[in-house]
Amino acid sequence: MAAPREEAAPRRPFGKRLLTDPARLFQHNAWDHVEWSEEQEASARSKVEENSSQLLPQDKQEEYEVNARRYWDDFYQIHENGFFKDRHWLFTEFPELAPQGNTRQRKDSVLEFNSKEESSNEGLSSCENGHCSLETKAEDQLNLMKSTPESCREELAPQKCNELKGTDGDYPGSSASYRILEVGCGAGNTVFPILQTNNDPGLFVYCCDFSATAVDLVQNNAEYDSSRCFAFIHDLCNEQSPFPMPDESLDVVILIFVLSAIHPEKMQRVVTRLSRLLKAGGMILLRDYGRYDLAQLRFKKGQCLSDNFYVRGDGTRVYFFTQDELNDLFTTAGLEKMQNLVDRRLQVNRGKQMTMYRVWIQCKYCKPAAPQPQGNRETV
Repeated sequence: MAAPREEAAPRRPFGKRLLTDPARLFQHNAWDHVEWSEEQEASARSKVEENSSQLLPQDKQEEYEVNARRYWDDFYQIHENGFFKDRHWLFTEFPELAPQGNTRQRKDSVLEFNSKEESSNEGLSSCENGHCSLETKAEDQLNLMKSTPESCREELAPQKCNELKGTDGDYPGSSASYRILEVGCGAGNTVFPILQTNNDPGLFVYCCDFSATAVDLVQNNAEYDSSRCFAFIHDLCNEQSPFPMPDESLDVVILIFVLSAIHPEKMQRVVTRLSRLLKAGGMILLRDYGRYDLAQLRFKKGQCLSDNFYVRGDGTRVYFFTQDELNDLFTTAGLEKMQNLVDRRLQVNRGKQMTMYRVWIQCKYCKPAAPQPQGNRETV
């Protein structure tokens, strides 16, 4: 009589793979919420002190600030959409992006994307030029098509923004019941999974990027649907650069590995500006680099601009946050904390028997409802 067939262990959802037995280290491609020893923390701190002991001259720092757009354009021209892969973990970490009120569909979508994540995680040893995150490779770009007006492929000038909004308050997505903006959309590796997964007819997704090349990649993708999405070039640090939607019109703003690319002195103004776009109850969702991430430890002397702020070999820049820093940015902008956690992940390359420690911070901050005005009380 044949032995009963052993049932396969259930797949652990992304974010809940906990390494409890060191002997099982290479059984998965990644482990979540890994505890660091005091020795590991001290070693990381020492490496950061070493690689930040020599700062770039001020004139070089100014050059990287002035030419930031060109460096990101060059990055996307070189890599197009081949450097990043679609972020299929989105709906596990941020269920706010999945179809509203459709729990079954949300669950099915998460399981489907987790399956893809599991099968595609093997090549996580890449950490080129300090560009280390969940991204490694994207799927092949689909057939190209143009579906966005030419005026939207340039950074929106005030008069063009007014034309888009219309005289009667009409603007792209104005009839939608649920509006999402992704800032720093890159090649669309967040936007397209949202559009593919969330078929809510009331959904409208805006996406913008500093780089015209990146926005072109989004607009030229066969998955781009101008009836559900609006891609535009935008400089977050330029307060005169308008958004195509009015204040208090968005339900969600997404910042994924984006805020870290901005000069630290400009971050507060950026967060405050984005918070104005949120409706009461709207949320900013952030995932970004945490202090002592692998990417920070790999920098060499001469690449540091200021404390925890570096320039990569390709001219793009990156900052590494603490939870308190992000909490200060969001609460100063008038938002309330819903989530602020550190995810210390251990990525594993089973083929090469390599381990890589990643540190990311994930946040959710909500715009509180405006206080109701109190009526005048009658005096007796």
